[in-house]
Amino acid sequence: CYTANGADYRGTQNQTSQYAGKPCLFWNETFEHPYNTLKYPNGEGGLGEHNYCRNPDGDVSPWCYIAEHEDGIYWKYCEIPSCRMPGNLGCYKDHGEPPPLTGTSETSNKLTIQTCISSCRSQQFKFAGMESGYACFCGNNPDYWRYGEAASTECNSVCFGDHTQPCGGDGRVILFDTLIGACGGNYTSATAVIYSPDFPDTYGTGKACYWTIQVPGASQIHFSFALFEIKDATDMVELLDGYTYHVLARFNGKNRPPRTFNISLDFVILYFFSDEINQAQGFAIRYR
Repeated sequence: CYTANGADYRGTQNQTSQYAGKPCLFWNETFEHPYNTLKYPNGEGGLGEHNYCRNPDGDVSPWCYIAEHEDGIYWKYCEIPSCRMPGNLGCYKDHGEPPPLTGTSETSNKLTIQTCISSCRSQQFKFAGMESGYACFCGNNPDYWRYGEAASTECNSVCFGDHTQPCGGDGRVILFDTLIGACGGNYTSATAVIYSPDFPDTYGTGKACYWTIQVPGASQIHFSFALFEIKDATDMVELLDGYTYHVLARFNGKNRPPRTFNISLDFVILYFFSDEINQAQGFAIRYR
């Protein structure tokens, strides 16, 4: 499955549908098309010497090139189920009186998931909800589920501000924890996923964010990047020794991380920096 628009999808489906779909072409053989390993040689967008579905251009979902046919179609979306990213609390019914979240609300024709989350987080609310593509609700209601949960497909109305993102539906609100996309935080649980600032929007310019990961008694912490799309060598992700602040690893647009690695400590600091120029999708890193 994939989250948001599937920019983070690194699965192995290699045909347009799981059963009887059209086979995907290998990204290292698609030089007549805009996306290939010659133009993106460092694994950008998840491209490589494979034919797995990917979303390197920020489209609405993963896709791949297929052998051209008489009708001139040379690419198709891949039928892959979407999944909840950590912090997505689900899709819920809204009967209006009162709504599932009763803190504050506003509407915007530029609404994205993160603009709503950021607004609610700045007002110190725990939850953010989007409905009908343009409405944002904030609140701390522990019973946000009281009208019942709905299928995730009922919350797929596109955000007015970003047509690659789902922003609820008619009488359906998609809920998120406001920690998603925060610039910094403190983590003590045995496992969690940390997203770049402003996720699932592109990260902003001029960011300097710190997250502490401290799991007392752990002999090591295992890290894996589900998504790593950093624009250039100036924007960077660092991992530091939580006790000495010594830099243990530094990754950027030119020096990409391995998919998984271990650090033999129980206290690590994750640091992200972006310059004043470029923006990109960012990162999602899971630790355990």
